[in-house]
Amino acid sequence: SLLTPVERRRAARFRHEASRLDFVAAHLLVRMCAARSLGVAADDIELAQYCDECEEHGHGRPYVPGRHDVQVSLSHTRGVVAAAAGPAAVGVDVELLGRRSVAPSVLEQVLTQRELRVSGRSRDPQGVFMRQWVRKEALVKVGRTSRATMREVDLSGLPPAPAGSGTSVQRSRFEGLHVLDLADKRRGALASVVSAVPVLLTGEVRPPVPLSGR
Repeated sequence: SLLTPVERRRAARFRHEASRLDFVAAHLLVRMCAARSLGVAADDIELAQYCDECEEHGHGRPYVPGRHDVQVSLSHTRGVVAAAAGPAAVGVDVELLGRRSVAPSVLEQVLTQRELRVSGRSRDPQGVFMRQWVRKEALVKVGRTSRATMREVDLSGLPPAPAGSGTSVQRSRFEGLHVLDLADKRRGALASVVSAVPVLLTGEVRPPVPLSGR
């Protein structure tokens, strides 16, 4: 009942129930994130979307109408959803580690030459590609790049995904942006969040605000 008529119509178009539930879960979760950021109830949050490319409402970049004090982002894939909200532009993406290898043509459309060399030296080139993919998708959503210019953004200087099993979180910086990478090895899922302000997971204590220029 929290979804708008537009969201309900979009949800009804999914042919598979699992995909419909992923869509619904992501749109509910982003409301919970926005509500937590604003200190209001989730049912007080209305969500809308606008596509910058076709200049139409109903899909594309999500936002909370009438609330310029919160920015939101959401993502969903098969069985996994992610959402983020805060006072500055934010982008989030989540993907599953695929079993099929990525075609060289796709790698060249997404990765820079330096990133391709790093991927080629790795024991897990598929994992390296997917980590950079979710980072770049988050950068697209925060407005730093676009799908057409992904390969111009070099992220080879960012740390690779940590080894080991279970869930891991690491933080880094890229051109003044805060990057949070999360890996859930049990589910085979990777997520990245990018924002101009420090990125926190639910329940974390807010760190001191860094001094300008540091």
